[in-house]
Amino acid sequence: MSKNQVVIIVVILLVVVGVGFWAKKMNKEDGYSVVYMTTGEVYIGKLSSFPDFELTDAYIFQVTKDVTDETKANFQLQPIKEALWAPKSMHLVKDNVVFYGPLMSNSKIAETIAGQGK
Repeated sequence: MSKNQVVIIVVILLVVVGVGFWAKKMNKEDGYSVVYMTTGEVYIGKLSSFPDFELTDAYIFQVTKDVTDETKANFQLQPIKEALWAPKSMHLVKDNVVFYGPLMSNSKIAETIAGQGK
């Protein structure tokens, strides 16, 4: 292999790595996003979608029946970091994601997270 070929290969590798880091940075949401899974679970967190779906600072949105009135429901945001398995981040399988999107800053969930000091 000649010196020119080695230089070309190194330049190509640097460009590929640079594009990968740039794409990851551009795909990271500043705010929180909601992710609805095929299992019916709803996650809230800071979403990155490159190279895979990754949630950080994640919460699971849970609906429970009110014990005093069965016609009412209680909504809870449970931080994933408080779960028994407490991951630093969650990598989601794209085929199991039904939809996802950014939360509006004035939504009840965004306000609840902001009130917790996040």
